[in-house]
Amino acid sequence: MEPTPDKEKRIRVGITHGDVNGISYEIIIKALQDQRLIEQYTIVVYGSSKVASYHRKTLNINDFNFNLVKKADQAHPRRPNIVNIHDEEIKIDLGKSTPIAGELSLLSLEAAVEDLQKNHIDVVVTAPINKKNIHSDNFPFPGHTEYFARKFNVTDYLMLMVNKSFRIGMVTGHLPLGNVKETLSEALILQKIKVMNHSLMRDFGVLKPRIALLALNPHAGDDGLIGDEEKTIIQPAIEKAYNQNILAFGPYPADGFFGAGHYKKFDGILAMYHDQGMAPFKMVSFEEGVNFTAGLPVVRTSPAHGTAYDLAGKNEASPDAFRNALFMACDIFENRLEYDALHAHVLHPDVPARENPHP
Repeated sequence: MEPTPDKEKRIRVGITHGDVNGISYEIIIKALQDQRLIEQYTIVVYGSSKVASYHRKTLNINDFNFNLVKKADQAHPRRPNIVNIHDEEIKIDLGKSTPIAGELSLLSLEAAVEDLQKNHIDVVVTAPINKKNIHSDNFPFPGHTEYFARKFNVTDYLMLMVNKSFRIGMVTGHLPLGNVKETLSEALILQKIKVMNHSLMRDFGVLKPRIALLALNPHAGDDGLIGDEEKTIIQPAIEKAYNQNILAFGPYPADGFFGAGHYKKFDGILAMYHDQGMAPFKMVSFEEGVNFTAGLPVVRTSPAHGTAYDLAGKNEASPDAFRNALFMACDIFENRLEYDALHAHVLHPDVPARENPHP
């Protein structure tokens, strides 16, 4: 069947349902009750209509229904659609981590990635998973970020957390703190600077990004008294980036950088390890922040919170971060179209600058 003109113009958003025992369906349904989303985008949830119905009844949400379709390309452009990734009865244990919840999380991810690869959807927004119950031979990854990097054969990628105040990426991601020092290198830091710089330009429309790097040690090592990584690996990476016309600065002691508000002067921040970046980020926007995987050939976002088992089924979860993740995915998709069209015109002047390659 040929797509309708309406479908051709609309960004097709795939949503994975995450852990069925957490707040995923609550935040998905609440977000999709925002008519702006339905009016602008074609929505496809990879999940279970039975599980969705269970959560809807548990939450006493009566004015919402999914449109059940067999495939994403059958999605109704102006209704929230759901594709069943599992047809059998599913035992829901609200607030608990169970093996079946992990299996269903992976089935949803695999279905969405397959449709991304086949160009049946344009972007994907992933609902929170439990990293323990999804872990298996088929998912030997510490999180979504590494999974998507492997699926799309990308080695230069970056977990980038975005809120209204700042964008912060982690040089080392889901890694034990004891392994951070041995993992950090000048080459790795330079690689992450480049990924961030390109993402800020292509994905966020920043013309000439200013990037700050945080120090690894307290007080940036105090001139080598309490660590020399700033001198031996971080500063050399910054200098190489600067010599490649990237506006990278630092390294800055993390406490003073955030405490004095210096983050407001930069378009992007690179932390050396996970909690160094996540602690200030979540303090500012725990319920609104978005996780974006920079460096992928596809667009993937997620709310920057977890499964929130303690809130499951209580109708207390906020959909703000999930809604923000959905809007951001679509904004990034459009930014990429504009950036790529502009640069295609620069390289090939015969190509119209405003030509839109979106199918």
